[in-house]
Amino acid sequence: MLKDLETYLKKLAPEGIALAFSGGTDSALLLAVLSRICQQNPFPLKALTMRSALQNSDEADEAVRLAKDFNVCHKVFSFNPFSLPEVRHNRTDRCYHCKKAIFTQFAAYARQNNLKFLLDGTNADDLKVYRPGRKALQELGVVSPLAELGINKRQIRELSAELGLKTAFKPAAPCLATRFEYNTLLDDASLQRAAEGEKIIKNAFPALGDIRLRVHGNLARLEVPKDSLSAVAADSAAVVEKLKRLGFDFVTLDLEGFRSGSFDIFRKQV
Repeated sequence: MLKDLETYLKKLAPEGIALAFSGGTDSALLLAVLSRICQQNPFPLKALTMRSALQNSDEADEAVRLAKDFNVCHKVFSFNPFSLPEVRHNRTDRCYHCKKAIFTQFAAYARQNNLKFLLDGTNADDLKVYRPGRKALQELGVVSPLAELGINKRQIRELSAELGLKTAFKPAAPCLATRFEYNTLLDDASLQRAAEGEKIIKNAFPALGDIRLRVHGNLARLEVPKDSLSAVAADSAAVVEKLKRLGFDFVTLDLEGFRSGSFDIFRKQV
């Protein structure tokens, strides 16, 4: 599988590659393989990261460190997501408009620097769930090697571990807007509160892996792995106190446990 990925990327390399690099497990695997190919036979390569209020600031900082570790030229862009009404009001098609704005910047940069191929870390599992941003990527001609080769998240983690990448078992860090119900007005303060609240839970229970703090007004709904529900409930007093200091009046533990994209089941067509 790793050989197939290398072969695929080597075919694109001579004409130049720009990689949308979040620093997450998927894009880190691509950058690691691209870096190795580039060391063997140099070609134009650039990692592109977008910094915005929709991501925890730690994620962009980590992307900068990882690109440096991989010895890949890196450029960080900035973007105000609230300039888009669809994002500001958290519409069900928010992801399409956001991705279109971000990748339009990346595509323009790639063209200006003679990098023919713009890549992203979409994987095979992403094709099976609600991902309106995929339409924007397709419209802009973004190449998704992992998805095209049928490589899923589990396989990405296995390949990353095989390469000794520290991102191999890094929990997913999706857009902060996913912590809110659709058709909810978003702003810097609400996103920051959600990010800070989630960080409190992660610091209190560092071994949990994937967790989410979902926001319903002044109610915080915690999603943790189902087999950890009793442990979190038994040791929740300090977490509840800290979350209430952030302005949450109620803190609840979701008995269904962690579900990626749990708000998607409530989305309404627009």
